[in-house]
This record gives sequence, structure tokens and C-alpha cells, in this order.
Amino acid sequence: MKVVVYGGTGMLGQALLRECLLDPGVESVLTVGRRATGQRQPKLRELVLPDLFDHSSIAAELSGLDACFFCLGVSSAGMSEADYRRVTHDLTMAAARALAAASPGMTFHYVTGAGTDSTGKGRTMWARVKGETENELLAMASSGLFRAAYMYRPGYIQPMHGVVSKTPLYRLAYRVTTPLFPVLRRLAPRSVTTSEHFAQAMLEAARHGAPKRILESPDIEALAAALQMSRSNSSTPSRQTGTPQ
Repeated sequence: MKVVVYGGTGMLGQALLRECLLDPGVESVLTVGRRATGQRQPKLRELVLPDLFDHSSIAAELSGLDACFFCLGVSSAGMSEADYRRVTHDLTMAAARALAAASPGMTFHYVTGAGTDSTGKGRTMWARVKGETENELLAMASSGLFRAAYMYRPGYIQPMHGVVSKTPLYRLAYRVTTPLFPVLRRLAPRSVTTSEHFAQAMLEAARHGAPKRILESPDIEALAAALQMSRSNSSTPSRQTGTPQ
């Protein structure tokens, strides 16, 4: 597979980039963002795009891709709906349209969150905006602009392998909750996952599809388990261990 990752410096983007670089079935990885991740790998190429609303300067770089993993996102705390809509809905759709024009056979994988409002009419602003974005991406897939589109609505995600959130408040929260993760796993197994399993689920869906278009934590765990099973049964050389540098 040839893939592109948006948001490679965020927590989930870091996890996904790690899995892509370790996976021998991923031929090449392109990252697009306002800044580079700083990693150096033979199959990694990074594009720094100061204006993520305008992809015209990199259109040629976006052709021939098999999957887009869109992990960009911001907290809605303290933001007006107009500002949040611009950086959540408008920016996502600008990237989606550019990718659909350049690589119409790709799958599009979009990270939203538990509680996203598919009706687009609820009282919670972030959930309403995310829901509208999901609906438009799914409509693009239904009309043939993408081969498929999948929406990911995780609950609690435990970071692993040194990946960290860019948001200071989230980093503090993870320091508090990390020791409690085994308890959370026992008490609410259907509401939690890890950054590793999340990334593995996205790779599995990109390769083999998923039973649903909207995937929540239990679906994410099932896809990750399917990938792990496939790897254990594969006759191809096992992937390397360790974190890419």
C-alpha cells in the first residue's frame, strides 16, 4: 500500500506513522502537515504545507495513493463554532476533495470521536460539526469519489510506545489515567482502546475493509485483533520490533 497521513505529529498520527513504518506491507508513507515529524526512514516522505486549505502545489504528489489516514484535529474548548468548523470541517473537506481528484481509488479514514452526532442537529457543537463532516465524507464514497470511507469514533485511547498528545491538558490527564488503564479495561472494555490497536485497526480496514462505515471502540479492537492474527499466520517475514527513529 501507498498511504498518506495527515496529522503525523499528533498522538494518533504518531501511532499510525509508527505502525506504517514497521509494516512491510506498506510500501511508502507520505505525511502532509504544517510541520515535519522529524523522522527519517527510507519509505517516508514528508510534505510541509503551510496552508492546508490549498493543495494545488502538491496535487501531483497525491496521485497513486491507496489510503488516507486523516488524524488532524483540535479541541473545541474555547473556540467559536465558526472557528471550529473552519479547522475541523472545512479543512478536512479541502483535503478530501484534493485527494479524491488525485487518487479516486483510495480509501479515506477519518478520526472523529465517541459521541459524534450524525444528525448534525444536536446541541453539542463539536459533535454536530464532526457529524456533518462524517456525513459529507461518506457521501463522497457513496458517489464513487473514494473506494470507501470509514469513520472512527474511539472512546478513551491509551497512548503507547512513547507517543504523546500535543495538548498540554491531555498530556496531564494521561499521566493521571495511565496507571488506571488496567482498571478501565476491566470496568469498561467496550469504551477503551490503545493507540497501537487504533493504528492497527486503520491499517486492517485500509487493506481488507471493515464491516461498518462508522467504527467504535469494540470495532476498532476487533480490526486490530484481525491484523494481529493475520500477521501471526503470515508466512512473510515478521515485522521489525522497536520504534522507528
